[in-house]
Amino acid sequence: MTEQSNKILLSANNLTKTFGNFNANEKVDFSILKGEIHALLGENGAGKSTFVKMIYGLLKPDYGEIYWKNNIIDLSGPRHARDLGIGMVFQHFSLFDALTVLENISLAMPGKLDLFGLENKINNVSQEYGLQIDPHSRIYNLSVGEQQRVEIIRCLLQDPELLIMDEPTSVLTPQEISKLFDVLLKLSDKGCSILFITHKLEEVRSLTSRATILRRGANVGTVNTSDHTAKSLSQMMVGHEVIDTNSKTLKIDNSNSLLIKDLSRPAETRFSISLKNINLKVNGGEILGIAGIAGNGQYELMETLIGEHIINDEQKIIFNNKDLTMLKPNKRREEGISFIPEERIGHATVSNFNLSENYYLTDYINKKSSNYGIIKAMVRFR
Repeated sequence: MTEQSNKILLSANNLTKTFGNFNANEKVDFSILKGEIHALLGENGAGKSTFVKMIYGLLKPDYGEIYWKNNIIDLSGPRHARDLGIGMVFQHFSLFDALTVLENISLAMPGKLDLFGLENKINNVSQEYGLQIDPHSRIYNLSVGEQQRVEIIRCLLQDPELLIMDEPTSVLTPQEISKLFDVLLKLSDKGCSILFITHKLEEVRSLTSRATILRRGANVGTVNTSDHTAKSLSQMMVGHEVIDTNSKTLKIDNSNSLLIKDLSRPAETRFSISLKNINLKVNGGEILGIAGIAGNGQYELMETLIGEHIINDEQKIIFNNKDLTMLKPNKRREEGISFIPEERIGHATVSNFNLSENYYLTDYINKKSSNYGIIKAMVRFR
């Protein structure tokens, strides 16, 4: 056995998975070394999720082999993978909102549980890796970044040798991304391998040592990331030269303004935050940041601004000199206010709808879309 093979933790040979006539993965070869941070790249639909689901035991390959420490394995499911030492943090978290951090983590732990002992373990892991979290916090009170910490802690308590991270930075703030990278580098230093799926190519260059690129379900290359630029990696992903496009500059009407006057809202539950006399103004073309530790009223403020929560008091939210305080979300959209929520699935999109159907859910009120044929085209190509 060669010295290189001794360093390989997990490998795949000719891994193939089809769904009907669609080849999600076709004869994929792959290997990750012990302690390596390895990127898995590809466009949407390139087969990344299918591949990691096979090596985590969620899907059975139609053909090919998976090797763990140079021994062929036949994964019976995710529990089998976890027992071997394979953990995974999914892009969309599998947490129960109404339960506490401690309760959610306890559900994934095998055998008879000592909750007091588990709480101490959570605190110890949190402190060791800088993943501060209150075990008694309920999930629905946590930011997306904090929920991701819960998922990571849950994996770490099972002592993984391979940690799969599926798009972990897609909804994190720059500060949260920096903290996450510190955790991953610390894990790597301790010998844990990280398989890192992302579309952010500069992250790949700054964090990983190697990258495997999938295109149309096939492995088109495994490269040292230090030898490549973000542009050359993107060209491997799409299969042709990526041409930079010139974006148009839009003229902003500086007379547009959003005015919030003495906005207050009582806490609806013992877990929510009250808003007290919020005053701010946003001029046309201006970017105004709202900063604060997660759970200090940001969600309640956004919910109020977009009309999901109505305050029974006039002249609190003024946009372009019009009082929107009593208007519901669709009426505010008609006035030109849009909202991108923190949580995409369920709050922003319906996961089993296609792009045009999701588009129509909110844009059906836009007469321009109908006039330009967008809605008609959507129906024609359905």
